[in-house]
Amino acid sequence: MSFRLAGPVLEGEFVRLEPLDHRHAPDLAVAAEEDRSSFGYTWVPTAAEVGPYIEAQLARAATGRLAPYAQVAKSSGRAVGATAYWEPRLWPVKGHLCAIEVGFTWLATSAQGTGLNTESKLLLFRNAFENWGAARVDLKTDARNSRSRAAIEGWARGLKVF
Repeated sequence: MSFRLAGPVLEGEFVRLEPLDHRHAPDLAVAAEEDRSSFGYTWVPTAAEVGPYIEAQLARAATGRLAPYAQVAKSSGRAVGATAYWEPRLWPVKGHLCAIEVGFTWLATSAQGTGLNTESKLLLFRNAFENWGAARVDLKTDARNSRSRAAIEGWARGLKVF
């Protein structure tokens, strides 16, 4: 059986990752407008662009190349950002997942630094490795995005696998 990219609901202590849907639009519109200066090198839709943004993400999902999520803070039940699996690469012969990227991530300013994004990444990585059998998960950021780079480096230092 070949791998088909379809992201399941993933739930942690602080965040629930739900497949992105138009029902998330009102919350994401609020989240996107909190303090746009914190987004830096990440493209985030404005409140007026959230509907078309969701449509574009769902269109990418229909191609099998993206599984977009809303990041829902469990404390409030509100969507505070988005993230996604992107570009699954399959083993040539068997059609099983070899590698996948995690990206398209943005969070409301109020959710940044709270641990929600760290837990989101852990849930995505765990699902890719343990449930899908991925050999590799990629996490990328713009080289100029020092805040994102510091978060990734801090997260990597916290891993106890070396």
